[in-house]
Amino acid sequence: MDLFEYQGKQYFARFGIAVSPGGVADTVDQAVTVAEQAGYPVVVKAQVQVGGRGKAGGIKLANNADEVRLHAGNILGMDIKGHLVKRIWVEHASDIVEEYYASFTLDRAAKKHLLMLSAQGGVEIEVTAEKDPDAIIMLHIDPVVGLSAAEAHKACVDAKINPKAVDGAAEILVKLYECFTKGDCDLAEINPLIFRPDGGVHALDAKVSLDNNAAFRHPEWDEYRATEELDEREQLARTHDLQYIGLEGNVGIIANGAGLAMSTLDVVNQVGGKAANFLDIGGGANADVMTAALEVINFDKDVKSIFINIFGGITRGEEVAKGIVQALGRVELRAPIVIRLDGTNAEEGREILKSAGIPESKLISKPTMLEAARAAVALAKGN
Repeated sequence: MDLFEYQGKQYFARFGIAVSPGGVADTVDQAVTVAEQAGYPVVVKAQVQVGGRGKAGGIKLANNADEVRLHAGNILGMDIKGHLVKRIWVEHASDIVEEYYASFTLDRAAKKHLLMLSAQGGVEIEVTAEKDPDAIIMLHIDPVVGLSAAEAHKACVDAKINPKAVDGAAEILVKLYECFTKGDCDLAEINPLIFRPDGGVHALDAKVSLDNNAAFRHPEWDEYRATEELDEREQLARTHDLQYIGLEGNVGIIANGAGLAMSTLDVVNQVGGKAANFLDIGGGANADVMTAALEVINFDKDVKSIFINIFGGITRGEEVAKGIVQALGRVELRAPIVIRLDGTNAEEGREILKSAGIPESKLISKPTMLEAARAAVALAKGN
Protein backbone atom coordinates (compact mmCIF):
# COMPACT_ATOMS: atom_id res chain seq x y z
CA MET A 1 0.00 0.00 0.00
CA ASP A 2 1.52 3.28 -1.14
CA LEU A 3 1.09 6.36 1.03
CA PHE A 4 0.60 9.92 -0.09
CA GLU A 5 3.44 12.33 0.67
CA TYR A 6 1.65 13.86 3.64
CA GLN A 7 0.95 10.41 5.09
CA GLY A 8 4.57 9.41 4.54
CA LYS A 9 5.75 12.48 6.43
CA GLN A 10 3.35 11.75 9.25
CA TYR A 11 4.69 8.19 9.31
CA PHE A 12 8.28 9.48 9.38
CA ALA A 13 7.43 11.79 12.29
CA ARG A 14 6.42 8.76 14.39
CA PHE A 15 10.05 7.65 14.24
CA GLY A 16 11.55 11.04 14.99
CA ILE A 17 12.51 11.93 11.40
CA ALA A 18 12.49 15.70 10.98
CA VAL A 19 10.10 17.04 8.32
CA SER A 20 8.99 20.52 7.34
CA PRO A 21 6.22 21.99 9.54
CA GLY A 22 2.93 21.87 7.70
CA GLY A 23 -0.38 20.12 7.31
CA VAL A 24 -2.90 18.65 4.91
CA ALA A 25 -5.92 20.48 3.54
CA ASP A 26 -8.81 19.63 1.24
CA THR A 27 -10.28 23.12 0.98
CA VAL A 28 -8.85 26.55 0.22
CA ASP A 29 -9.75 27.87 3.68
CA GLN A 30 -8.02 24.96 5.37
CA ALA A 31 -4.94 25.61 3.24
CA VAL A 32 -4.77 29.20 4.45
CA THR A 33 -5.15 28.11 8.08
CA VAL A 34 -2.35 25.55 7.71
CA ALA A 35 -0.12 28.08 5.96
CA GLU A 36 -0.50 30.60 8.77
CA GLN A 37 0.38 27.92 11.30
CA ALA A 38 3.41 26.77 9.31
CA GLY A 39 4.68 30.29 8.69
CA TYR A 40 5.26 32.06 5.38
CA PRO A 41 6.62 31.50 2.83
CA VAL A 42 4.99 28.13 2.21
CA VAL A 43 4.89 25.52 -0.53
CA VAL A 44 1.50 24.24 -1.71
CA LYS A 45 1.84 20.68 -3.02
CA ALA A 46 -0.69 18.48 -4.81
CA GLN A 47 -1.14 15.09 -3.16
CA VAL A 48 -1.19 12.49 -5.91
CA GLN A 49 0.69 9.22 -6.24
CA VAL A 50 2.41 10.06 -9.49
CA GLY A 51 5.55 11.92 -10.50
CA GLY A 52 5.73 15.17 -12.43
CA ARG A 53 3.68 17.29 -10.02
CA GLY A 54 5.95 20.29 -10.40
CA LYS A 55 5.89 20.32 -14.20
CA ALA A 56 2.11 19.98 -14.13
CA GLY A 57 1.76 23.02 -11.89
CA GLY A 58 0.99 21.02 -8.79
CA ILE A 59 3.72 22.56 -6.60
CA LYS A 60 3.67 26.31 -5.97
CA LEU A 61 5.41 28.77 -3.63
CA ALA A 62 3.17 31.18 -1.71
CA ASN A 63 4.32 34.25 0.24
CA ASN A 64 0.98 35.27 1.73
CA ALA A 65 -2.64 34.20 2.23
CA ASP A 66 -3.80 35.57 -1.13
CA GLU A 67 -1.22 33.50 -2.95
CA VAL A 68 -2.17 30.41 -0.95
CA ARG A 69 -5.81 30.94 -1.94
CA LEU A 70 -4.85 31.33 -5.59
CA HIS A 71 -2.60 28.26 -5.74
CA ALA A 72 -4.80 26.05 -3.55
CA GLY A 73 -7.83 26.94 -5.67
CA ASN A 74 -5.97 26.06 -8.86
CA ILE A 75 -4.41 22.83 -7.59
CA LEU A 76 -7.44 21.31 -5.87
CA GLY A 77 -9.39 19.48 -8.55
CA MET A 78 -6.44 19.49 -10.95
CA ASP A 79 -5.88 16.41 -13.10
CA ILE A 80 -2.25 15.25 -13.02
CA LYS A 81 -1.64 12.32 -15.36
CA GLY A 82 -5.13 10.99 -14.71
CA HIS A 83 -4.96 11.53 -10.94
CA LEU A 84 -7.47 13.98 -9.50
CA VAL A 85 -6.07 16.21 -6.74
CA LYS A 86 -8.40 15.88 -3.72
CA ARG A 87 -6.08 17.28 -1.08
CA ILE A 88 -2.95 19.36 -0.76
CA TRP A 89 -0.01 19.51 1.63
CA VAL A 90 1.04 22.99 2.77
CA GLU A 91 4.42 23.31 4.44
CA HIS A 92 6.91 25.97 5.42
CA ALA A 93 9.31 26.64 2.55
CA SER A 94 12.84 25.47 3.36
CA ASP A 95 16.13 27.11 2.46
CA ILE A 96 18.29 24.45 0.81
CA VAL A 97 22.07 24.20 0.55
CA GLU A 98 22.22 20.65 -0.86
CA GLU A 99 19.87 17.80 -1.73
CA TYR A 100 20.55 14.10 -1.07
CA TYR A 101 18.78 10.80 -1.72
CA ALA A 102 18.22 8.02 0.82
CA SER A 103 16.08 4.89 0.80
CA PHE A 104 15.71 1.45 2.34
CA THR A 105 14.14 -1.51 0.61
CA LEU A 106 14.54 -5.29 0.48
CA ASP A 107 17.02 -6.96 -1.87
CA ARG A 108 15.26 -10.29 -2.29
CA ALA A 109 18.14 -11.90 -4.18
CA ALA A 110 20.61 -11.07 -1.40
CA LYS A 111 18.00 -11.71 1.32
CA LYS A 112 19.10 -8.52 3.02
CA HIS A 113 17.90 -4.99 3.47
CA LEU A 114 19.38 -2.48 1.07
CA LEU A 115 20.37 1.12 1.72
CA MET A 116 20.72 3.35 -1.32
CA LEU A 117 22.34 6.70 -0.62
CA SER A 118 23.49 9.48 -2.90
CA ALA A 119 24.74 13.04 -2.56
CA GLN A 120 22.76 13.75 -5.73
CA GLY A 121 19.14 14.09 -4.67
CA GLY A 122 16.12 15.85 -6.08
CA VAL A 123 15.89 13.69 -9.21
CA GLU A 124 14.69 10.13 -9.72
CA ILE A 125 17.27 7.61 -8.56
CA GLU A 126 16.96 5.84 -11.92
CA VAL A 127 18.25 9.00 -13.64
CA THR A 128 21.22 9.21 -11.27
CA ALA A 129 21.96 5.51 -11.75
CA GLU A 130 21.98 5.95 -15.52
CA LYS A 131 24.06 9.12 -15.67
CA ASP A 132 26.44 8.53 -12.78
CA PRO A 133 26.09 5.07 -11.17
CA ASP A 134 29.14 5.65 -8.98
CA ALA A 135 27.22 8.45 -7.25
CA ILE A 136 25.01 5.89 -5.48
CA ILE A 137 26.21 3.98 -2.45
CA MET A 138 24.53 0.61 -1.93
CA LEU A 139 24.90 -1.04 1.45
CA HIS A 140 23.41 -4.44 2.31
CA ILE A 141 22.24 -4.78 5.89
CA ASP A 142 21.72 -8.04 7.75
CA PRO A 143 18.18 -7.80 9.18
CA VAL A 144 19.29 -9.67 12.29
CA VAL A 145 22.08 -7.19 13.01
CA GLY A 146 20.50 -3.97 11.78
CA LEU A 147 22.11 -0.63 10.96
CA SER A 148 24.45 0.94 13.52
CA ALA A 149 25.15 4.65 13.88
CA ALA A 150 28.77 4.01 12.89
CA GLU A 151 27.72 2.23 9.68
CA ALA A 152 25.30 5.04 8.84
CA HIS A 153 28.05 7.62 9.39
CA LYS A 154 30.47 5.69 7.15
CA ALA A 155 27.85 5.37 4.43
CA CYS A 156 27.38 9.15 4.44
CA VAL A 157 31.12 9.69 4.18
CA ASP A 158 31.42 7.14 1.37
CA ALA A 159 28.57 8.85 -0.49
CA LYS A 160 30.57 12.11 -0.32
CA ILE A 161 27.86 13.96 1.55
CA ASN A 162 28.96 17.38 2.78
CA PRO A 163 31.05 16.83 5.95
CA LYS A 164 28.94 19.47 7.72
CA ALA A 165 25.82 17.41 7.00
CA VAL A 166 27.19 13.93 7.74
CA ASP A 167 26.16 13.75 11.41
CA GLY A 168 22.61 14.91 10.72
CA ALA A 169 22.22 12.69 7.67
CA ALA A 170 23.56 9.64 9.54
CA GLU A 171 21.14 10.25 12.40
CA ILE A 172 18.23 10.34 9.96
CA LEU A 173 19.45 7.15 8.24
CA VAL A 174 19.28 5.28 11.55
CA LYS A 175 15.75 6.58 12.15
CA LEU A 176 14.71 5.84 8.58
CA TYR A 177 15.92 2.26 8.97
CA GLU A 178 13.87 1.95 12.16
CA CYS A 179 10.86 3.27 10.24
CA PHE A 180 11.51 0.75 7.46
CA THR A 181 11.80 -2.24 9.81
CA LYS A 182 9.55 -1.50 12.77
CA GLY A 183 7.10 0.32 10.53
CA ASP A 184 6.87 -2.72 8.21
CA CYS A 185 7.66 -0.87 5.00
CA ASP A 186 8.45 -2.31 1.60
CA LEU A 187 10.06 1.03 0.77
CA ALA A 188 11.03 4.06 2.84
CA GLU A 189 12.50 6.81 0.65
CA ILE A 190 13.51 10.44 1.17
CA ASN A 191 14.14 12.43 -1.97
CA PRO A 192 15.31 14.97 -1.33
CA LEU A 193 16.92 14.80 2.07
CA ILE A 194 18.03 18.41 2.45
CA PHE A 195 20.92 20.17 4.15
CA ARG A 196 19.86 23.64 5.34
CA PRO A 197 21.95 26.83 5.79
CA ASP A 198 21.49 26.53 9.57
CA GLY A 199 23.23 23.13 9.47
CA GLY A 200 20.10 21.04 9.95
CA VAL A 201 19.09 18.05 7.86
CA HIS A 202 15.51 16.96 7.26
CA ALA A 203 13.19 15.11 4.89
CA LEU A 204 11.65 17.39 2.29
CA ASP A 205 9.69 14.59 0.65
CA ALA A 206 8.48 11.13 1.65
CA LYS A 207 7.74 8.02 -0.33
CA VAL A 208 6.49 5.12 1.77
CA SER A 209 5.11 1.78 0.65
CA LEU A 210 3.72 -0.44 3.41
CA ASP A 211 3.86 -4.23 3.45
CA ASN A 212 0.23 -5.40 3.34
CA ASN A 213 1.30 -8.74 4.82
CA ALA A 214 2.03 -6.90 8.07
CA ALA A 215 -1.34 -5.15 8.25
CA PHE A 216 -2.50 -7.39 11.11
CA ARG A 217 0.10 -5.67 13.28
CA HIS A 218 -1.07 -2.20 12.35
CA PRO A 219 -4.77 -1.45 12.89
CA GLU A 220 -3.85 2.22 12.46
CA TRP A 221 -3.27 1.56 8.77
CA ASP A 222 -7.03 1.56 8.28
CA GLU A 223 -6.90 5.34 8.02
CA TYR A 224 -4.51 5.03 5.07
CA ARG A 225 -6.65 2.39 3.39
CA ALA A 226 -9.60 4.76 3.56
CA THR A 227 -7.76 7.26 1.32
CA GLU A 228 -6.17 4.67 -0.97
CA GLU A 229 -6.82 5.43 -4.63
CA LEU A 230 -7.39 2.40 -6.84
CA ASP A 231 -8.38 2.34 -10.47
CA GLU A 232 -11.52 0.43 -11.44
CA ARG A 233 -9.55 -2.71 -12.33
CA GLU A 234 -7.85 -2.75 -8.94
CA GLN A 235 -11.14 -2.16 -7.14
CA LEU A 236 -12.70 -5.12 -8.94
CA ALA A 237 -9.67 -7.30 -8.15
CA ARG A 238 -9.90 -6.39 -4.48
CA THR A 239 -13.52 -7.53 -4.34
CA HIS A 240 -12.30 -10.93 -5.57
CA ASP A 241 -9.35 -10.93 -3.14
CA LEU A 242 -6.83 -11.07 -6.00
CA GLN A 243 -3.25 -9.78 -5.93
CA TYR A 244 -3.52 -7.35 -8.84
CA ILE A 245 -1.66 -4.25 -9.99
CA GLY A 246 -2.86 -2.40 -13.07
CA LEU A 247 -0.24 -1.37 -15.64
CA GLU A 248 -0.42 0.35 -19.03
CA GLY A 249 0.20 -2.41 -21.59
CA ASN A 250 -2.10 -4.62 -23.65
CA VAL A 251 -1.05 -8.17 -22.65
CA GLY A 252 -3.07 -9.39 -19.68
CA ILE A 253 -1.06 -11.52 -17.25
CA ILE A 254 -2.26 -14.33 -14.98
CA ALA A 255 0.31 -16.41 -13.10
CA ASN A 256 0.49 -18.54 -9.97
CA GLY A 257 3.03 -17.01 -7.63
CA ALA A 258 4.40 -13.49 -7.32
CA GLY A 259 7.85 -14.48 -8.56
CA LEU A 260 6.47 -16.19 -11.65
CA ALA A 261 4.14 -13.26 -12.33
CA MET A 262 7.07 -10.82 -12.22
CA SER A 263 9.14 -13.09 -14.46
CA THR A 264 6.22 -13.25 -16.88
CA LEU A 265 6.11 -9.45 -17.05
CA ASP A 266 9.84 -9.43 -17.78
CA VAL A 267 9.57 -12.02 -20.55
CA VAL A 268 6.70 -10.16 -22.21
CA ASN A 269 8.81 -7.02 -22.14
CA GLN A 270 11.85 -8.87 -23.54
CA VAL A 271 9.93 -10.06 -26.60
CA GLY A 272 8.67 -6.58 -27.40
CA GLY A 273 5.37 -6.48 -25.55
CA LYS A 274 3.98 -4.56 -22.61
CA ALA A 275 2.03 -6.10 -19.74
CA ALA A 276 -1.37 -4.71 -18.84
CA ASN A 277 -1.16 -5.91 -15.26
CA PHE A 278 0.41 -8.03 -12.55
CA LEU A 279 -1.98 -10.73 -11.33
CA ASP A 280 -0.98 -13.51 -8.96
CA ILE A 281 -3.66 -16.17 -8.35
CA GLY A 282 -1.43 -17.97 -5.84
CA GLY A 283 -1.88 -21.68 -5.28
CA GLY A 284 -5.60 -21.82 -5.96
CA ALA A 285 -6.43 -22.04 -9.66
CA ASN A 286 -9.93 -23.53 -9.44
CA ALA A 287 -12.85 -22.40 -11.57
CA ASP A 288 -13.95 -19.64 -9.19
CA VAL A 289 -10.46 -18.16 -8.91
CA MET A 290 -9.81 -18.41 -12.63
CA THR A 291 -13.20 -16.88 -13.44
CA ALA A 292 -12.50 -13.97 -11.11
CA ALA A 293 -9.06 -13.45 -12.64
CA LEU A 294 -10.44 -13.50 -16.19
CA GLU A 295 -13.24 -11.11 -15.22
CA VAL A 296 -10.69 -8.60 -13.94
CA ILE A 297 -8.48 -8.96 -17.03
CA ASN A 298 -11.53 -8.73 -19.31
CA PHE A 299 -12.60 -5.51 -17.60
CA ASP A 300 -9.52 -3.78 -19.01
CA LYS A 301 -10.49 -2.67 -22.52
CA ASP A 302 -6.83 -2.17 -23.49
CA VAL A 303 -6.09 -5.90 -23.17
CA LYS A 304 -5.64 -7.51 -26.60
CA SER A 305 -4.36 -10.90 -25.46
CA ILE A 306 -4.20 -12.86 -22.19
CA PHE A 307 -1.10 -14.80 -21.14
CA ILE A 308 -1.82 -17.46 -18.49
CA ASN A 309 1.48 -18.77 -17.14
CA ILE A 310 1.14 -21.67 -14.70
CA PHE A 311 3.89 -23.79 -13.20
CA GLY A 312 2.32 -26.53 -11.13
CA GLY A 313 3.78 -27.42 -7.78
CA ILE A 314 1.07 -27.51 -5.17
CA THR A 315 -1.14 -26.25 -7.98
CA ARG A 316 -2.06 -29.20 -10.19
CA GLY A 317 -2.25 -28.85 -13.95
CA GLU A 318 -5.55 -30.67 -14.43
CA GLU A 319 -7.25 -28.43 -11.85
CA VAL A 320 -5.97 -25.36 -13.65
CA ALA A 321 -7.26 -26.70 -16.96
CA LYS A 322 -10.68 -27.51 -15.50
CA GLY A 323 -10.80 -24.05 -14.00
CA ILE A 324 -10.02 -22.41 -17.35
CA VAL A 325 -12.62 -24.50 -19.22
CA GLN A 326 -15.32 -23.67 -16.66
CA ALA A 327 -14.28 -20.02 -16.53
CA LEU A 328 -14.59 -19.70 -20.29
CA GLY A 329 -18.16 -20.91 -19.93
CA ARG A 330 -18.87 -18.07 -17.53
CA VAL A 331 -16.92 -15.15 -19.01
CA GLU A 332 -17.25 -13.87 -22.58
CA LEU A 333 -13.68 -12.76 -23.29
CA ARG A 334 -12.80 -9.99 -25.70
CA ALA A 335 -9.20 -11.22 -26.07
CA PRO A 336 -7.68 -14.64 -26.91
CA ILE A 337 -5.76 -16.66 -24.31
CA VAL A 338 -2.27 -18.05 -24.66
CA ILE A 339 -1.45 -20.59 -21.95
CA ARG A 340 1.78 -22.17 -20.83
CA LEU A 341 1.07 -25.03 -18.46
CA ASP A 342 3.95 -26.91 -16.87
CA GLY A 343 4.76 -28.86 -13.71
CA THR A 344 2.53 -31.19 -11.73
CA ASN A 345 0.03 -33.03 -13.97
CA ALA A 346 0.66 -30.60 -16.81
CA GLU A 347 0.13 -33.27 -19.46
CA GLU A 348 -3.29 -34.10 -18.05
CA GLY A 349 -4.12 -30.43 -18.00
CA ARG A 350 -3.13 -29.92 -21.62
CA GLU A 351 -5.24 -32.93 -22.64
CA ILE A 352 -8.27 -31.48 -20.84
CA LEU A 353 -7.85 -28.19 -22.70
CA LYS A 354 -7.38 -29.99 -26.02
CA SER A 355 -10.46 -32.19 -25.56
CA ALA A 356 -12.62 -29.25 -24.46
CA GLY A 357 -12.98 -28.22 -28.08
CA ILE A 358 -12.00 -24.60 -27.49
CA PRO A 359 -11.13 -23.02 -30.86
CA GLU A 360 -7.60 -21.67 -31.40
CA SER A 361 -9.09 -18.24 -31.92
CA LYS A 362 -9.88 -18.29 -28.20
CA LEU A 363 -7.10 -20.40 -26.66
CA ILE A 364 -3.60 -21.37 -27.78
CA SER A 365 -1.33 -23.67 -25.76
CA LYS A 366 2.45 -23.26 -25.91
CA PRO A 367 5.06 -25.55 -24.26
CA THR A 368 7.45 -22.86 -22.94
CA MET A 369 7.13 -19.46 -21.28
CA LEU A 370 9.15 -17.79 -24.05
CA GLU A 371 7.04 -19.25 -26.87
CA ALA A 372 3.84 -18.35 -25.03
CA ALA A 373 5.06 -14.79 -24.45
CA ARG A 374 5.91 -14.37 -28.14
CA ALA A 375 2.49 -15.67 -29.15
CA ALA A 376 0.67 -13.40 -26.69
CA VAL A 377 2.62 -10.34 -27.83
CA ALA A 378 2.02 -11.17 -31.49
CA LEU A 379 -1.73 -11.45 -30.84
CA ALA A 380 -1.72 -8.15 -28.94
CA LYS A 381 -0.06 -6.48 -31.90
CA GLY A 382 -2.60 -7.99 -34.27
CA ASN A 383 -0.08 -10.26 -36.00
